[in-house]
Amino acid sequence: MSTTYNILVLGSGGREHALVWKIAQSPLCGRLYCAPPLGGSNGGLADNVVCTPLDHTNPEAVIAFCQSHKIGLVVIGPEAPLVAGLADALTAAAIPTFGCSKEAARLEGSKAYTKEVCDAASIPTAAYAHFTNANAAHDYIATQTCPIVIKADGLAAGKGVVIAETATAAHSAIDDMFGGAFGAAGAEIVIEEFMEGEEASFFVLCDGTYAMPLASAQDHKRVGDGDTGANTGGMGAYSPATIITPTLTQEIMARIINPTLKTMAARGVPYRGVLYAGLMLTPDGIKLIEYNCRFGDPECQVLMLRMKSDIVPLLLGCAIGGLQDMVCEWHGEPALTLVMAAKGYPADYKKGTPIHIPQDASGGDENVVIFHAGTARDAAGDLIANGGRVLNITARGEDIRVARDAAYAAAKKINWADGFYRNDIGAKELGRRR
Repeated sequence: MSTTYNILVLGSGGREHALVWKIAQSPLCGRLYCAPPLGGSNGGLADNVVCTPLDHTNPEAVIAFCQSHKIGLVVIGPEAPLVAGLADALTAAAIPTFGCSKEAARLEGSKAYTKEVCDAASIPTAAYAHFTNANAAHDYIATQTCPIVIKADGLAAGKGVVIAETATAAHSAIDDMFGGAFGAAGAEIVIEEFMEGEEASFFVLCDGTYAMPLASAQDHKRVGDGDTGANTGGMGAYSPATIITPTLTQEIMARIINPTLKTMAARGVPYRGVLYAGLMLTPDGIKLIEYNCRFGDPECQVLMLRMKSDIVPLLLGCAIGGLQDMVCEWHGEPALTLVMAAKGYPADYKKGTPIHIPQDASGGDENVVIFHAGTARDAAGDLIANGGRVLNITARGEDIRVARDAAYAAAKKINWADGFYRNDIGAKELGRRR
């Protein structure tokens, strides 16, 4: 690959900032654009990145932008445009696109669909039942033991999952979901057995016929230290997850990833893009919790900091084929990211509060990067909070303790009175290393 490509990244969060940061390092990258959704923003994009909001729900507008700006590759960051079929429209317009088709995105867009694929491919996963009305779901709960897991079938921004410790809590969750607590995402629900074990995230790239394993990670879903409080979109992550050994990686590919892709292809739905498997290491072996059709957030941030290879050929390989002839090299050192969120998150929080990041926040360490997840610039050009999860302070180090210390040292230098973060990101991995 000797030419350069004008590249458009769709999305405005920390995941997209990390992708933009990595793509910008490629000699194959020509003009680089980042397109937040209308009303979205990212106050941390570098000067060499053109930020231009686009309506992600309007394929014609995105296609027109690509054609007028001679875009050679579109990278779709969030899940919603994929589930809506944006990649299909771009591909039909002969615009190379990193991101799966609408039908393939059902692996994230419908938990019941994923369970159907698991059944067809004999993929180990939790026992489940699928419901389209509350009465049948309530009757089912009466036959089950708790804890039990209640999930909104559709996209709920990572928040449509309730682990019910009692039958009363389960009935309440069912009423909430069918009552509209998660909008259309809760029009149908899936009820699963509760799996005991340790969670991990596993990522692969796919070009429709071949799957390249990337790396593992573990995130911290709960808002408070010690994994307490409400579930969030993720308060921190680290990579690699040492519980995912090379032997276990082979098992994951053989028992979960490859059977999924084979089954999808047999259904006429080849998978292209990144496939993110949420896994549970149970006493009975590895099991699939769920699939996502995009990079995790904040897992993407640590993956990008660890990825040694040029990412652009890999993204193009997924879009147009040829991935099996490529390799992805990684820095051996682990990476860790902690999320600075607005006080009140994941419930009510204020926007527009001022943030000051000193120039020496990284301490001069090129392995410390601050990714912006929910920031904007006010009329004076000053940085303000514009979301719930606002900053991702990310560091790579010779071991997990060094990476963790560097990230927290940088976080302590940021002046944001209305922000907070967990103080124990990576604690489990630190304990394992001891």
